[in-house]
Amino acid sequence: MNTEKRIKVGDIELAVQEFGDPGHPAMVLIMGLGMQMVSWPESFCVALAAKGFRVIRFDNRDVGLSHKLGGVRAPGVVKMLLASKLGFRLAVPYQLTDMAKDTVLLLDALNIESAHIVGASMGGMIAQLLAANYPERVMTLTSIMSTSGNPRLPQPRAKVLLRLAAASAKDEASYLNTAMQTWRIIGSPAYPPSDAELRERLLLAYRRSYYPAGIARQLAAISSCGSRVDALKTITAPTLVIHGKSDPLVPVDGGIDTAKHIPGARLELFDGMGHDLPVPLLPKFVALISAHSHLR
Repeated sequence: MNTEKRIKVGDIELAVQEFGDPGHPAMVLIMGLGMQMVSWPESFCVALAAKGFRVIRFDNRDVGLSHKLGGVRAPGVVKMLLASKLGFRLAVPYQLTDMAKDTVLLLDALNIESAHIVGASMGGMIAQLLAANYPERVMTLTSIMSTSGNPRLPQPRAKVLLRLAAASAKDEASYLNTAMQTWRIIGSPAYPPSDAELRERLLLAYRRSYYPAGIARQLAAISSCGSRVDALKTITAPTLVIHGKSDPLVPVDGGIDTAKHIPGARLELFDGMGHDLPVPLLPKFVALISAHSHLR
């Protein structure tokens, strides 16, 4: 495993970490809303590298140790929800298409012509846009617990939305209390981590970088993206869609709809999986993603 490094992509810098042989085909992991690259478990990255890939995980802009926009406020959560429901666009600091371009520029900086792209949640949305807008850079696509953005799909449960709208934590203790409650709501009911495991994971992220302003701006980018259905129909990369049947944040219909609109996509649904990457399922995910990616 290489140490973390900062790489300039366009006008910003991204924090990046690699696993595996640099000569192997590249696999880029894109994480979700407010989540740092450490949310891709190290064991998961190592296991994929052992399957013959150069695995690259990174912090998206505005999160972790990557570039923070700063000084630019996002619309409030309620305003974003209303805009999404009523079908009008808000002015936002940046779009998901900008985040997709960040990934392309990262590939450029690493001298990678094309890569296997794996995205989770918001990262799945970014990965979809990457595959649609830069087809020559994407060997295969894996979209995990994400959605097509189709406005007709079921939306997150009310108590989940209320958690997203919660005020920022004032200190580590209040953050931990709120975050533990949130993850117990959205996590996998069939694969709950112990309190100790969840606490360790959350504290790692908090102590590495806690930056709620960036989360708000990323949420604004999601809210303003709209439907990706037409874009999905143009994707030519072999696509694997993974989703949990018990996901309360991005209901399983989102994964089903994603696979429905991408030509030839393979859909894998998991009982008891919520909106996380359950440790007991990681070996299955590694097997699915590596076999899928070895198609190209």
